[in-house]
Amino acid sequence: MKRCVYLPIIISLIIQTNIFAVPPKTDIQLDIFDKSIYDWSRVMSEAFHLVKTKYYVKDVNPEDAMISAINSFVHLDPHSTFLDPKTYKQILQSTSGEFFGIGVAIAQKMPDDEFLVFIDTIPGGPAEAKGIKAGDKLIDVDGSAIRGLTTDEVSAKLKGPRHTSVTIKIMREHYPEPLVITINRDVVKEQNSFCYLFKEPNICYLHLNMFTQNAVSQLSQLLKKSQNHNYNGLILDLRNNSGGLLNSAVDIAELFLDSKSLVATTKDRNNTVIEHFRTQKNPTTNASLPIFILMNNYTASAAEILAGCLKVHSDKVAQQSGGKKQNKLLVFLVGTRTFGKGSVQELIPISNDCAVKLTTALYFLPNDETVQGIGIEPDIKIEQKLPPTEQMQWVNSFFGKESALKNSIKVHDSKDDKKHKKEKKTETKNHKERRKEVLAKDSQIRDTITCINILHTNQDKWKNRNDAIKLINSIFVNDGELTLEEIEG
Repeated sequence: MKRCVYLPIIISLIIQTNIFAVPPKTDIQLDIFDKSIYDWSRVMSEAFHLVKTKYYVKDVNPEDAMISAINSFVHLDPHSTFLDPKTYKQILQSTSGEFFGIGVAIAQKMPDDEFLVFIDTIPGGPAEAKGIKAGDKLIDVDGSAIRGLTTDEVSAKLKGPRHTSVTIKIMREHYPEPLVITINRDVVKEQNSFCYLFKEPNICYLHLNMFTQNAVSQLSQLLKKSQNHNYNGLILDLRNNSGGLLNSAVDIAELFLDSKSLVATTKDRNNTVIEHFRTQKNPTTNASLPIFILMNNYTASAAEILAGCLKVHSDKVAQQSGGKKQNKLLVFLVGTRTFGKGSVQELIPISNDCAVKLTTALYFLPNDETVQGIGIEPDIKIEQKLPPTEQMQWVNSFFGKESALKNSIKVHDSKDDKKHKKEKKTETKNHKERRKEVLAKDSQIRDTITCINILHTNQDKWKNRNDAIKLINSIFVNDGELTLEEIEG
């Protein structure tokens, strides 16, 4: 039976720690640790007693004080924290895939940070309905500034009973003043994955945004439905995927890897292997289908494990193929370097319905390399090209074209133009239609499709994964540096 190791769902900032760079503790060191804890526990008890007996001028909530004190001790690195009953409950709900909230993915913040960034909104969720956008900076919840709060504490404040409201204040680019928005909490039944077919290039696209208990079954069903088509390639989009449950990543790896394949190992601070995580079933996907994993700097934790282990096993198959054509497990990583979150957190229940989320190990890929603080470099680098700003769109609409000039000759029926503009203005789209529209214009997806087309149309020019990468990089002008040499006349 697999042990459920919790990896943070919320994206974290890259902060390298030396928690694992210490030698094994001796008995003497452990004795010193225990004695120090005992001595300072007495000091803490005395301090609390003085607050009580000397009648501090304001009322003091001892529970809040104890929670703050314990969290200060446990907060040894960005991912270790103490969870009070409310926060612990919210964490458990979020990993089950259904919770009462506003439907946003958030970046990690340090307590002293004055804002928290929204990475994305959940399609069809309350935040999307209120116009919250990726990149918005949260600075206040229900009239209280979030400075001094941890990410888990802010997340808990955003969640609450169903149909209750929360008022947030955000900063948005190009807006001089903060925006105040009231959102009604509701069930956020997140669709962890969705699938599309790009018809003309005949490519299947799968998006996975979080590793939860529901993600495996959703992705498996979508892959089974796609088996009926002879696709030229599969795009597995792990961008902005901040991880989740490690077991979910292992189960998803089973869809692609042979049974008993190593997905990851965990090691403690003494570099001792704690556990091996291996697949238990045979793959269910088309083994010969080229898989292009799309990732970015917000691809973290369990998402990095999945991408990294598939790449390692694909390299292994390439080496074993020798001079023969590699027709199994062709995996290519495209996009930008991943986040580099390579530590493992265990969620450990303790008294009073609380828990401690503690960093207990680092995880290592099947080639015994870690991604902690480093991330994974893509085989083919593809940067995201941002669309023009609103200001540039306005400039392009009124300048740089003949029709924008005064008294220019119109060859189209002006009545038809007005009718078209009116229809376009009154058109409404649901979140699925908007999502399709965004994906169709996504520059990284379009460039990835180009890479798949290069591979498909040049079958005779490569034999294995390494050959294919060299071929694509030699034809596709990606975001690497171009060498220029001046030709003098």
